[in-house]
Amino acid sequence: MPYDATLVGQSTEPIRHEVDARWIMSYAAGLNDCNPAYLGTDRAKVVAHPLFPVCLEWPTILSSRHMPGYDTLTPAEAARSVHAAHDLHILRPIAEGETLTTQATVTGMEAIKPGVAVTTRLDTRSAEGELVARTWQLGIARGVALNGTGRASEPPPPRPSLPSPWRQPQRLPIPVAANAAHVYTECARIWNPIHTDRRVALEAGLPDIILHGTATLALAVSRLVDEFLDGEPGRVRRIGGHFRAMVLMPSTIVLEVLGQSADILFFQVLTASGEPAISQGFLSYGGA
Repeated sequence: MPYDATLVGQSTEPIRHEVDARWIMSYAAGLNDCNPAYLGTDRAKVVAHPLFPVCLEWPTILSSRHMPGYDTLTPAEAARSVHAAHDLHILRPIAEGETLTTQATVTGMEAIKPGVAVTTRLDTRSAEGELVARTWQLGIARGVALNGTGRASEPPPPRPSLPSPWRQPQRLPIPVAANAAHVYTECARIWNPIHTDRRVALEAGLPDIILHGTATLALAVSRLVDEFLDGEPGRVRRIGGHFRAMVLMPSTIVLEVLGQSADILFFQVLTASGEPAISQGFLSYGGA
């Protein structure tokens, strides 16, 4: 059945989250990231990993599937939707003890060769209404038609591009354990069976369970923070990239830092076979 273009402009109800130190520490531990900023409860407050907003966004993404226009899809069609690109803007770090709300708004739909491209804006706000993080997420519903004219109610911000790559990229290997997806699922509270249930993954046409795209991105961000930002995650302002090849487990992925322009690092992540798992990656940052 076709996707309905009347989804554009619709928003979910805000979903409330209580962010405690345990959740922040669990997310970092799920990435094997022992940065004291995430784990040091002897400090005034622990702060969340820069990619932690994906934990808050997941329930809202699930909620968006109940909006009028989405319900035209069959369960099988909905299961073929993939997370294609991510662009997270961090207004300030998230700290323990905060009450936050996250809301999704569909801002664009377009018929493309594989199916329908859907752009969603995800806003996370403080209890006082302050915008804390905003993500522009691109999803592709494969093998689905679009009912109505494709349109955008709000264009996503332009992405930075690398003006001049380094002659020799910096390569940083990252081991991915056999149970990485299971651990990430529980620590992030992002439950999607293709990452943990082999039967479901095989029925979906996958070769095996696969690592979450956001886990792959978060592993890369952890290394970038350690190697280039002196271990200070509060300096991260924006993270983006396109999700490509699947990451199987166990394996070793490779973070390739391709270049740097002012306050932006450009990178890609390669699978064990050398295919890009994340392409057009970038991380912008501020001062200490």
